[in-house]
Amino acid sequence: MRFDILTLFPGLFDGFLRESLLSKGIERKLLEIHLWNFREWATDRHQSVDDRPYGGGPGMLISCEPVFRCLDSVNAASETPGQLILLTPAGERLTQTLVEELATHQRLILLCGRYEGFDQRISEGTQAREISVGDFVCNGGEVPAMLMIETIMRLIPGLLGDERSAREDSFACEGGLEYPQYTRPQEFRGMKVPDILLSGDHGRIAAWREMMARQKTEQRQAKNSLPE
Repeated sequence: MRFDILTLFPGLFDGFLRESLLSKGIERKLLEIHLWNFREWATDRHQSVDDRPYGGGPGMLISCEPVFRCLDSVNAASETPGQLILLTPAGERLTQTLVEELATHQRLILLCGRYEGFDQRISEGTQAREISVGDFVCNGGEVPAMLMIETIMRLIPGLLGDERSAREDSFACEGGLEYPQYTRPQEFRGMKVPDILLSGDHGRIAAWREMMARQKTEQRQAKNSLPE
């Protein structure tokens, strides 16, 4: 799977790409990450990519020209067409269901905004799919892009050591949370591992895990539904 990331700050991804499963996935050629800097397609000597909004207002907007010029080059860089995604608080919410859908694409192109966002014509002219990672505002789209890559790459066949991990993790099982898990020691500071997990009865353990996952999900849903 290929990710193309369009950003003003490609250096933010340096450490991210060199660590953990992502680094191993890149080494094993299970996925590719390509970084593109909007500034390289600016036309003035200062490599300007932003300007003041018409009608006044605070901050600066990312201009159309460098983004469209960059996109033209990105699209031409591979014969595989990409699903274009604009990371914005106004987009549809990222959920596990959406992650699973996005993981079916061979290529995703992620547009990372900065400042006060993009000129509206970038959204209209590209017809990008707009996605939000939550009801909050980040300094830019780079961290949301990393989050999307982290969630999607787990579904790439062969990337995880145990394929059950992706299937059984929270939200992957019918939209619910994962059951509580424990490891050694059996007791720590007065807290004990539930006896059922030490029984060796796999049928009872499976039933207990299902029950605990359901309870955990219901508690989370009840908490989220409380008025603020």
